[in-house]
Amino acid sequence: MTDQRLKRNNNAGRESRALQDQRLKRNNNAGRESRALQDQRLKRNNNAGRESRALQDQSRRSPEDHMVSSEERRRMFRSEWLQEALPTPPEIPGFHLCWLSSNNQYDPIHKRVRMGYTPVKAEELPGFENYRVKAGEHEGFVACNEMLLYKMPNEVYQELMAEMHHYAPLDEQEKIKVQQDQLQSNARDSNGKALIQVEGEGMNFNQNTAAPVFN
Repeated sequence: MTDQRLKRNNNAGRESRALQDQRLKRNNNAGRESRALQDQRLKRNNNAGRESRALQDQSRRSPEDHMVSSEERRRMFRSEWLQEALPTPPEIPGFHLCWLSSNNQYDPIHKRVRMGYTPVKAEELPGFENYRVKAGEHEGFVACNEMLLYKMPNEVYQELMAEMHHYAPLDEQEKIKVQQDQLQSNARDSNGKALIQVEGEGMNFNQNTAAPVFN
């Protein structure tokens, strides 16, 4: 009987210790959860504090900080009122079109007129009625701000562009060739030995290319 009582007491002690261990684990887990919740609350409070300080900083800024700079304002005005990009006119069969400045001292319109340019009238371009000059020297012509739309017959335009951008460079090329030949023939030492030698094929001036078609 005594042994049985001892066994029962030992078993009861073990169960008691097991229960105590379970309570300790639950308490530890509850403590961890409590600390995690506290950390989350601290983080939320810190974030809220940062947002509050940011709002306070914005409210402290002077009204000038919220205004655009004078340079930005000029860009806004230019974009809004001055139309940085010129409208693209529809094609007029047989003619080349271009916008000419009415106040360019280095490329005046009267110079272009002597070349063969003529102003485009508003009735020649359907849909461009809003660009018609209402009064003044250029009344009835197509204009955008200080720019006027002019036209030139395609064949005249091709001749003009070929002269300026094909034949004129060829003439300059020929002048360079003459200077090169003169240097080669005149640059000699006292014994008559040439002082200038052309390496490789030199500059090829003998290519005869046709004038391209200009757009």
